[in-house]
Amino acid sequence: MTHNTPLSPRPLRHLSDVHRRVLTAAQLRAHGVTTAELAEQCRPDGPWRALLPHVILLHPGPPTGEERLHGALLYAARATEPGVPVQPTAESPHRPLYQEAVLTGLAALTLHGFSSTPPLTALDHVDVLVPRQRRLRSTGYVHVLRTPALPAPQTVTGLPVAPVPRALADAVADLRDAEAVRRLLTEAVRGGHCEPAAVVQELTLAKLLNRPHVVDAVDALLAEGRSIAEDRLYRMVREYGLPDPVWNVDLRLPGGPHLGGLDAYWPDQAVAVELDTRASRQSHRHGSGQDDDALWSEYARKREHLERLGITVVYIAPRKLRDCPEQQAAVVRTALMASGDRDPAAYVVVLPR
Repeated sequence: MTHNTPLSPRPLRHLSDVHRRVLTAAQLRAHGVTTAELAEQCRPDGPWRALLPHVILLHPGPPTGEERLHGALLYAARATEPGVPVQPTAESPHRPLYQEAVLTGLAALTLHGFSSTPPLTALDHVDVLVPRQRRLRSTGYVHVLRTPALPAPQTVTGLPVAPVPRALADAVADLRDAEAVRRLLTEAVRGGHCEPAAVVQELTLAKLLNRPHVVDAVDALLAEGRSIAEDRLYRMVREYGLPDPVWNVDLRLPGGPHLGGLDAYWPDQAVAVELDTRASRQSHRHGSGQDDDALWSEYARKREHLERLGITVVYIAPRKLRDCPEQQAAVVRTALMASGDRDPAAYVVVLPR
């Protein structure tokens, strides 16, 4: 029997190409390979080799990046019976292939398309998330990470992959190079993979904001995120034909107190827009929902004060500027059109911020 010999009694037609090249010992037994035959095939000069405990690579050469990821997931997947990972069958092709195992860290970021992460074949280890109650040890190139609750995975090239913010947090937890951390966080936002607030939330949950090099990278991330959001706001005004506002201003009552800073203001209509970045700032500085409530109360007080003066304030989340700019432009346009139906606003002094 060679590595090209069809396995019997069950055919492999229902498995994809990579699933024919990497199988568990239990799967091989289910396909008719005896323990003695498996040992013979995996001898030092044999055509197969053990990639991980109970995970067999069915060719003699080095594994591809895809094979390494598939092998890691097979090793970590929960078994339906001792030693048998959950697998689809010809009769039930949609059963979950890798139950209770999700790729995360640098491998997941590479699959998400990051350019600042190593190629899959160059990774010295692959991070896999499993539920905390699982009794599974890291081995070989597989680094097992236990979590109280698995994130809802995204499917990338057929593999269960942690969302970018969670994958970032798991990667950053293992990095001590400040520049590498900064590159990853910056690419996450600049590449449009996610918003800063989601990244900061995951870093907070992972208790990584007590590391100075991570805090410095987050400061750069928030600055990058605000800059991108401001650019999107400029683009929204231009592309959807809104009248030009004055940008980045402070409002004051004549001879009176400071009323607050605004990202855009239309003096003739007394309409203001402010980017709602409170989640990023709250999580970074405080790390608690109560502080977020307090910050939102501060936003609400500012808004109420301005609206008592006849100024309409529109808060826009950066994520909405990215995902639905036309809808946000319609909200601003409606506020501008409604200004003619309101009483004139109080006179305020507009200063550059």
